[in-house]
Amino acid sequence: FLRIRRPPRSTPLYSSAASDVYKRQDFETPEQTVPEKAIVDTDGKPKPWESCLTLNNSWGYNRYDNNWKTPQLVIQTLVNCVSKNGNLLLNVGPDATGKIPEQPTKILSEVGLWMQKNGKSIYGCGASNMPRYDWGLFTSNGKSLFAHKIYPSIGGIILKEYAEKVKRVTLLHDGSEIRTETTWWGDSSGKNLFININTPSYQTYTMPDLNDTVFEVELK
Repeated sequence: FLRIRRPPRSTPLYSSAASDVYKRQDFETPEQTVPEKAIVDTDGKPKPWESCLTLNNSWGYNRYDNNWKTPQLVIQTLVNCVSKNGNLLLNVGPDATGKIPEQPTKILSEVGLWMQKNGKSIYGCGASNMPRYDWGLFTSNGKSLFAHKIYPSIGGIILKEYAEKVKRVTLLHDGSEIRTETTWWGDSSGKNLFININTPSYQTYTMPDLNDTVFEVELK
């Protein structure tokens, strides 16, 4: 098993005040799926959880199962879990000699390269109070929001009502500062913040990393 992220150490794993069976469950482990939203206990408090997934469709080693998940899907699933205060546990099965097969090795190597550049948006992060947008997801840590541009879309990334709340925006993988606008076609209110990768601002396609381009949004 490969556990890609763990819950923050400050997360309580057991509540002695729990009175029913469900409350006494200190951890949730959905298998071969990712919940639609963060998991909470019956009091509405966040409950630690992790999705237990396989890299192909089989637990352990199966020489006939070559239905490997792509690096892009693994990365996006990891971000999805973290954006909901979750963790990802990924099963990889070694063969009879104890070696990890070539294909999953390549997949995990690409995921590892992405993590080297963008791990700040994963380690120690959790859910934000941002809505879910068509272009992707948010993770957060302290005064940093991490906008994960996962899905192809047209136009800039919009942060509604954030024009006066943001200190600066950078591309996480190289630290370069990103141009922002407070107006866009059809929106001249000045209240919203638009993030774009190119200059002039109408050049919104393509993103530097088609797996997941991450923007760090530093709040004031």
